[in-house]
Amino acid sequence: MPASGYRSTYVTPHILGAGGHFYDEAENPFLGRDLEYFSKAGFDMEKIHLRHNAPVSQLYEEAIRNEGAVISSSGALINFSGKKTGRSPKDKRIVYEETSRDNIWWGPVNIKLDEHTFEINRERAIDYLNTREFVYVFDGFAGWDPKYRIKVRVICARAYHALFMNNMLIRPTPEELENFGEPDFVIYNAGQFPANRLTYGMTSTTSVEINFKRMEMVILGTEYAGEMKKGVFSVMHYLQPVKFGHLSLHSSANVGKEKEDVTLFFGLSGTGKTTLSADPHRDLIGDDEHVWSDTGVFNIEGGCYAKTIDLSAEKEPEIFNAIRFGSILENVVYHPLSRVPDYNDVTITENTRCAYPIEYIPNARIPCLSERHPTNIIMLTCDAFGVLPPVSKLSPEQASYHFLAGYTSKTPGTEDGVLEPVPTFSTCYSAPFIVLHPNHYATMLADRMKATNAHCWLVNTGWVGGKYGRGSRCPLKHTRAIIDAIHSGELAQSTDYTTFPVFGLQIPTKVSRVPDEILDPRRAWNNDAGFEKELRKLAGMFHKAFKMFETNVDEKIMLAGPTL
Repeated sequence: MPASGYRSTYVTPHILGAGGHFYDEAENPFLGRDLEYFSKAGFDMEKIHLRHNAPVSQLYEEAIRNEGAVISSSGALINFSGKKTGRSPKDKRIVYEETSRDNIWWGPVNIKLDEHTFEINRERAIDYLNTREFVYVFDGFAGWDPKYRIKVRVICARAYHALFMNNMLIRPTPEELENFGEPDFVIYNAGQFPANRLTYGMTSTTSVEINFKRMEMVILGTEYAGEMKKGVFSVMHYLQPVKFGHLSLHSSANVGKEKEDVTLFFGLSGTGKTTLSADPHRDLIGDDEHVWSDTGVFNIEGGCYAKTIDLSAEKEPEIFNAIRFGSILENVVYHPLSRVPDYNDVTITENTRCAYPIEYIPNARIPCLSERHPTNIIMLTCDAFGVLPPVSKLSPEQASYHFLAGYTSKTPGTEDGVLEPVPTFSTCYSAPFIVLHPNHYATMLADRMKATNAHCWLVNTGWVGGKYGRGSRCPLKHTRAIIDAIHSGELAQSTDYTTFPVFGLQIPTKVSRVPDEILDPRRAWNNDAGFEKELRKLAGMFHKAFKMFETNVDEKIMLAGPTL
């Protein structure tokens, strides 16, 4: 057991409501009409107790009583996902069926599963849920625009999972819940129960499956809550382009309080997508998943799922202060007596998380949408080779190229003995969640940018003055100044640009409150030979990663990449 007290042996007393009373299904005004639905789905209504859209306080109580959860010093619930502390992309499957098979980008991201195996696993999940005393149901919405949202029903065996989706989906009003009707998409989460490895198509005891014909998802063998969140996103990543012709995006978004100008931030983990979109001078639309519709931009989710590793009130006050009653801390180590979370402790996992309702962020735009099209699109990268400029202005073709490439780099851990940065290319900045072919999303993005005259910028939040281990991370204050210059129109109106070699990027020679010497990477290095070597190395990596698109994209886009 870690010294910090994870899974402390201290026994937390069961917390009762006023008068020791529990909110039960008999008191739930929304349950009676759905008894027939659950019976038809295969649930034994004589044995299980349904908790349907239970109050947050009850979910706390039952997570503490039945799951070993505790209340943190700030009021958030701390709970644990067991063996799996992250997503299982190799166990994600999509059912191969006639209504969707011609649209899916089949391969290592979207693995085929036959309909019969899905039915076996679905029945296995329901059979397991029927063995539980309590089954939790949460009905909510995905998508803040009422015209394009879908109704999602989550059925699970853990109060922690119900609370998580209570935060991540859009919470219906009592009236909306009363008139909810049949769900458009259902998640059967039996994550405590393993998949049968002997079943055809199974490769492990974990399986995360989506069936677009049935509009259902089955989870077996993993209790990591993020699988549900990303399952909903995968469905929206399919439905919005196919059904409505809208562009679904793995991005954050904010909007100016005065000009009402919308900005999209694309970026992989560690690039600053959440941090930079949380701007005190702008309203937050959302931090992770959006749709660019014909009328504007709307958030898919009702909450945020933030990483908490090394979190502090000084670095990220908005997130830190959102960790209060109603939020859920996942796999976070805490002090056994004070219940103070230790955000620096990675004993359980480096992927510690907090899920909280988006209204816990002070400057959140509620409802989370804007009826304006984006003015600026910012593609974030963390370049550990230290050769990409802190900011570049992209042509439409370059925007498509870098969107398809989805480049960032991860710094190696010392335990691996690796001294070089590890490049990562995640197409459309969302490879694990891509459902259609990447070129489908890239084409839609290019068409929308052209129609709205949106500006596109590549912003490097990684290293300057040298590669990882020699240079330093671009100071956050300089990156924020660059973002401010984009929002003010300073960079769009400027004519002081120079061409960056090999990559052909347009880089500004001046940006307010940013030292001139860091804007040009070659100048910041003071080592021409070393810079040239790393520049060409990175360009070669782009070429190699982009080969998969050679036969699918326009030649102009191919030519927008680096030239060796």
